[in-house]
Amino acid sequence: MSETLWAWISIAGGLAALVGGGELLVRGASKLAAAVRISPLVIGLTVVAFGTSAPELAVSVQASLAGSADLAIGNVVGSNIFNVLFILGLSALIIPLIVSSEFIRRDVPVMIGVSVLLMSLSLDGRLGRLDGALLFAGIVAYTSWCIRASRSESQAVQAEFAKEWPPELPQLAHQRRSMASNIALIIGGLVLLVVGSNSLLDGAVTIAHSFGVSELVIGLTIVAAGTSLPEVATSIVAALKGERDIAVGNVVGSNIFNILAVLGLSALVAPAGVEVSNQALNFDIPVMIAVAVACWPIFISGNLIARWEGAVFFFYYVAYTGHMVLEATGNELRHTLSGIMLLFVVPLTVITLAISAWRSRIPTS
Repeated sequence: MSETLWAWISIAGGLAALVGGGELLVRGASKLAAAVRISPLVIGLTVVAFGTSAPELAVSVQASLAGSADLAIGNVVGSNIFNVLFILGLSALIIPLIVSSEFIRRDVPVMIGVSVLLMSLSLDGRLGRLDGALLFAGIVAYTSWCIRASRSESQAVQAEFAKEWPPELPQLAHQRRSMASNIALIIGGLVLLVVGSNSLLDGAVTIAHSFGVSELVIGLTIVAAGTSLPEVATSIVAALKGERDIAVGNVVGSNIFNILAVLGLSALVAPAGVEVSNQALNFDIPVMIAVAVACWPIFISGNLIARWEGAVFFFYYVAYTGHMVLEATGNELRHTLSGIMLLFVVPLTVITLAISAWRSRIPTS
């Protein structure tokens, strides 16, 4: 009993360290990024998204090195599902999210594409080092692409940038004290992320073994939600402050980073690669792909994530989590829930979103 209690304390302490480390990393990295005049949307898609995904990176790499492949896969897949359904859903419930058309045209298809790529590379049941190298090369190419795109933005976006980042801010980067302070924030954040990931991983594995729950389920639920806390805070605060592009860009950028960088690096450092279980292949990764695809028609319908669409996302996350809990406990209701989702809820939602997208293309008189 004491071991289980200590495991929960370890998980809580690890989550606190991950959130704190992510906050320090984002704060320092954002100021350095602003020094080279990168726009808010690109900062959301890259610096903020990658910084808030640092907990997933730390946990998955540690899990791969420790031989806990299910935790590494479950953490990424579960985080991506959580990011779209829970974070975007909750953010849109708070305030409808307006999305830029360029973002729809470029970055959402990338998120869908890398999700399908992960499925393709996992069909043999393992992500080898060659697969990891391919994924990691993808994040390098994507980041370079975002930076090049940001340098050729329209005057309107540059005006928005000037409003968000005052001209005097880049000058701070040339001051030694400011530069040292930002670097110290980044280093401190990385240290906290490593410490927190170790603590969280140890506690999660102990809990999984004590309750007889698979590491995959723990990774898909507790670990995934825990390591996504920085994204929750960042997107909700950004939405409340009216920075809706950052709120959405953070989620989509994090999902791309999770697949390409987190799993790519995890497969590279693991001696025998990262094994992908049949459950992840047959259910969880397809759900992640479906969630990514579901974003496109919602974003197309008026470039807006409305409150009712946010409610649909949030409901799906509750249903998905319920299925995970029922699956872990062996409850027969899991088959009933799956049947309801497949036969009624999913088709109805697809039809509704398709109609919404079709209406958005009809010119108003």
